[in-house]
Amino acid sequence: MVTPVRVVIALCLVAPFVAMLWVGSYAKTDPVFIGIPFFYWYQMLWVLISTALTVVAYQLWQRDQRARSASKGGASR
Repeated sequence: MVTPVRVVIALCLVAPFVAMLWVGSYAKTDPVFIGIPFFYWYQMLWVLISTALTVVAYQLWQRDQRARSASKGGASR
């Protein structure tokens, strides 16, 4: 069943892939950040963003599973 929460979870998990596969958006050297060309620091930033989005997706998934379990009368998982 597709719910708004599951759509948000999917977006959280797909966003990093789209960002990294769209190479044309970051295949440049400027702007430089603390001496590091954009190409490199953009990818490293996405490591942190991906981690945060995965945590958000996991928490939303857990909340969704608890809600589904409670609505089914406390059935296990």
